[in-house]
Amino acid sequence: MKLYGIKNCDTVKKARKWLDENGVDYQFHDFKKDGLTADMLSGWQDQLGWEPLVNRRGTTWRRLPESVRDSMNARSAHETMLDNPSLIKRPVVEASDGVSVGFNAEEWAARFL
Repeated sequence: MKLYGIKNCDTVKKARKWLDENGVDYQFHDFKKDGLTADMLSGWQDQLGWEPLVNRRGTTWRRLPESVRDSMNARSAHETMLDNPSLIKRPVVEASDGVSVGFNAEEWAARFL
């Protein structure tokens, strides 16, 4: 399993703590430190679509020009997320059963334990 996110993100911290406490092996990939490639993002978008990947609750979203937010589509979302990895909802998880985004302890218990 590979967990993608930003080290200082509270949700990523909760997710990593849960994985550690439950003995789930994972690799952590920090967008800020380790980077984000177009291929990685395309793979997630192919499986999930672009909309679940966009974090509309964060400051990065609020800082985007209104015209960018209002006209966002798959192509523009891809470019905007590549330019602003903090815009991606976290964590993104790649596991044997597919890709998911976000953290929910109950769902993860059913999925990973």
